Amino acid sequence: MSATRTATKPTATPVRRAEALSLFVWEGTDKRGVVMKGEQVAKNANFLRAELRRQGITPKVVRPKPKPLFGGAGKRITPLDIAIFSRQIATMMKAGVPIVGALEIIGSGNKNPKMQQLVNTIRADVESGSSLSEAISKHPVQFDELYRNLVRAGESAGVLETVLDTVATYKENLEALKGKIKKALFYPAAVVAVALLVSSILLVFVIPQFESVFEGFGAELPAFTKMVVGMSDFMVSWWWAVFLAVAAAIVAFVMLKNRSTAFSHFLDRLILKLPVIGQIMHNSAIARFSRTLAVTFKAGVPLVEALDTVAGATGNTVYEKAVFRIRDDVAVGFPVNMAMKQTNLFPHMVTQMTAIGEEAGALDTMLFKVAEFYEQEVNNAVDALSSLLEPLIMVFLGVIVGGMVVAMYLPIFKLAAAV
Repeated sequence: MSATRTATKPTATPVRRAEALSLFVWEGTDKRGVVMKGEQVAKNANFLRAELRRQGITPKVVRPKPKPLFGGAGKRITPLDIAIFSRQIATMMKAGVPIVGALEIIGSGNKNPKMQQLVNTIRADVESGSSLSEAISKHPVQFDELYRNLVRAGESAGVLETVLDTVATYKENLEALKGKIKKALFYPAAVVAVALLVSSILLVFVIPQFESVFEGFGAELPAFTKMVVGMSDFMVSWWWAVFLAVAAAIVAFVMLKNRSTAFSHFLDRLILKLPVIGQIMHNSAIARFSRTLAVTFKAGVPLVEALDTVAGATGNTVYEKAVFRIRDDVAVGFPVNMAMKQTNLFPHMVTQMTAIGEEAGALDTMLFKVAEFYEQEVNNAVDALSSLLEPLIMVFLGVIVGGMVVAMYLPIFKLAAAV
């Protein structure tokens, strides 16, 4: 029966079939006459009515779910969504739920329409005979090369649920680490942005009011006040040019970073040399390298192929180039620890633990320990940085905003002293 169904299946690609799925709201009664309501994805209303009748529900109303005015397409799919998806499917497969059934449960229970559509597309491909690795390979944006390689290795070894559980843990730890790094970088950047915004408002709206008062004094203004008044006059006349220049600089920076490998490498190298922040980025790259290599190696991916995949997961082009160099050295027979030493990027402890892991045949175990150590180092450094930045930020805001206030009151103090 299954072979006949496959032979008569239309030649349309599974992606197109999945794209035709829509979200419907329905209302009906069960065999006891109890009113039931729900939402479900289906190809069309007739398919959904048939499915409801199969479940013992007499459908009364089946209609497409109206899209809200804002956010109708749903939130974008984040790496954390993929981590949760991996954890859910691994848990269900370990409990004995078939993969198609697991995908159906996950898809119908997801609140994000985009994620729901993605899962249903994968389920449709698996139902048509594709493996899970083949199904997710059609969505490279959501499932990166590392994820696809791990799933493929898990299927080959017959331990797919274990690999998916490992991938879920890996992604959860990686997202937690990224969150710490973003916290370390975002906090000072946000404070600087707020300080500049407040300063601009003072220069454009507040200081001109004081300037009209100063004109009636008939006395010469202090040099500091003259400087601030001059800045205010410039901002009032050319605020639009300043705004355009800042916007153009931001756009140019983003485009240059995304399109120029040389600039991106220069920026990453510069960040690694910054005090405090540079050490955090070093530790983060080592933690990501160690955990990613440990996960891929544990899943059975060959070492050279694993290193090729790991390079892009370090989050820094300096370490990415170093990992490619390690891969080339390992490919010609060098041990991993010796290849790591040649890059001059990995601390002695990391290379020594890698050497011990290679000698004991437990490379993945040692790398997991290295990753845990450096992830904790990042956590501690970020917490320390936050404590250090709080007083510095208060001083910074006091100098910027307080300086303008003092500049405006200096003439008043001078006039009072003269009187």
